[in-house]
Amino acid sequence: MRGDLLGRWERVRALATARPMLLDLGIALLVQGAMTMPFLVPRAPGLPPATWGAYGLSTLTVVPLVWRRRAPLTVLLAVLAANALYRFTLDGPGQPLPYTGLVAVYTIAALSPAAERLVTGLVLLVAVPAGVWLNTRSARELTFSCFVFAAAYVFGRLTDARQRAQRVEAERAAARERARIAREMHDILSHAVSLMIVQAEAGPVAVRAAPERAEAAFDAISATGRDAMAQLRRMLGVLRDQDAAGGSPRAPQPGLADLPDLLDRVRESGPVVRYRVTGAGRPVPEDVGATVYRVVQEALTNTVRHASARGVSVRLNFTGQALEVAVSDDGRGPGPRPGTGHGLAGIRERAAAHGGTAVTGAGPGGRGFEVRVRIPVPAAEEAAR
Repeated sequence: MRGDLLGRWERVRALATARPMLLDLGIALLVQGAMTMPFLVPRAPGLPPATWGAYGLSTLTVVPLVWRRRAPLTVLLAVLAANALYRFTLDGPGQPLPYTGLVAVYTIAALSPAAERLVTGLVLLVAVPAGVWLNTRSARELTFSCFVFAAAYVFGRLTDARQRAQRVEAERAAARERARIAREMHDILSHAVSLMIVQAEAGPVAVRAAPERAEAAFDAISATGRDAMAQLRRMLGVLRDQDAAGGSPRAPQPGLADLPDLLDRVRESGPVVRYRVTGAGRPVPEDVGATVYRVVQEALTNTVRHASARGVSVRLNFTGQALEVAVSDDGRGPGPRPGTGHGLAGIRERAAAHGGTAVTGAGPGGRGFEVRVRIPVPAAEEAAR
């Protein structure tokens, strides 16, 4: 029951966002309903009669609210003018609250620039005391009127602040998503292109020396290209709705189970790759598995492109509270200046997204290059608790 109500409310909100004119019309009808109440209840002798003319003039004060978003200040002035006409001509049943004026002030506070809000304040400084003087001329009514109009203004400013905060958060979320997509595409393409370049460069030499190896090199280039295309389709499939006629399948991102295939492709490009898992291995969340895969992929890409290494070691160590990843090679080691690429920065960003750390530098004994990443992954018992 509660879920149905929430679902209906969300649909109403979506419709109001898509059709703001409908929302304004609904608010005007709601205000009209509130202003109709005094015309329906019995009236004491001596009070102004509830005539159809008075009811028509009260309706005239509500009609401008339909255009409250388009010209808020003009709507407020029209409401004040209609109320004055009602007061000086066919003064009928009074209202417990100045509904139309409150809605107009709220709208100005929420949507209008500072200049219009200042003009509104000046108008109210004249209109509120004048209305009190024409009605009861009491300090009590003046205090109450000032309070309700100030409250309407404050609520409008709070609405504006909340909407601004939502827009800022939406922009930040979009920026984070763009950065994530950029990292994914960088890792996929950089890895694939690097392996294809290495295999292509080795192909002519293999053709002359060992034709059977040349065929294997070309097969590796083809397999690497197909894998890169499959991963790109998988990632881009998340960004668009699947075509009803049959679009790209939304398979999950690669994880720990896909590491052996990744290492096999790297082995085909030349270096000897050793893989070892230590500790009490356990399932990890999908996003952590995808991060570990991309970290290893980027580290191996750097090894193939820059290290001139003969061997590389990939180690996964499960501790009680974390998963530690280390990729080290026996190549040339860190350069005299940091690289200009985004690969290592992407590794640090991926680790930080999970509350982890990433360290890069010389390998064990000062030889080669090593990437060390630690990502918090609680044990199964603790995660269940």
